[in-house]
Amino acid sequence: MNLFSTDIKKYKNYSGKSSIVVVLTTQGLWAICVYRISNHIYKSKLPKMIKKPLLLISIIFQKWIEIITGISIPYSCTIGHSFYIGHFGGVIINSKAIIGNNCNISQGVTIGVSGREEKRGVPIIGNNNYIGANAVIAGKIIIGNNCSVAANSLVINDVDDNSTMLGVPAKVINDNGSKGYI
Repeated sequence: MNLFSTDIKKYKNYSGKSSIVVVLTTQGLWAICVYRISNHIYKSKLPKMIKKPLLLISIIFQKWIEIITGISIPYSCTIGHSFYIGHFGGVIINSKAIIGNNCNISQGVTIGVSGREEKRGVPIIGNNNYIGANAVIAGKIIIGNNCSVAANSLVINDVDDNSTMLGVPAKVINDNGSKGYI
């Protein structure tokens, strides 16, 4: 099963709608679809004469999707299967970010660069994670598996598996993780 089909399946499961309705009406799915195509071209072993024009065309589509959806997913970031963006707009993902499999993010989420000197960098986010509305995950940090980041939280430190984070800066509030959110 390819990555895009796992994305569609996840959107279908959440909405209870048919594949065609989900594909035609869900902005988060539009953004992830264009990302998947662009990322595939970016990672391909095609000759440069073919790859560069295809990548340019895909970047134009990506910018168009970014404008109409408010969701910025650069072709060079890494996102695992079954990715879900819950609502329209305000999603910014850094071009070097790594996001694992089966993750859900809400509107207004930023996954970006931060820090100084050796601490400067972008997050690596594990599998089965939930990131709430308007949360910011920034810096050279690692978010473990099965974690939940509460809405409006700022995560700037590493997070262990099964943690729930809350606050600015975010602190672990329990070990319930993302169970029930994914």
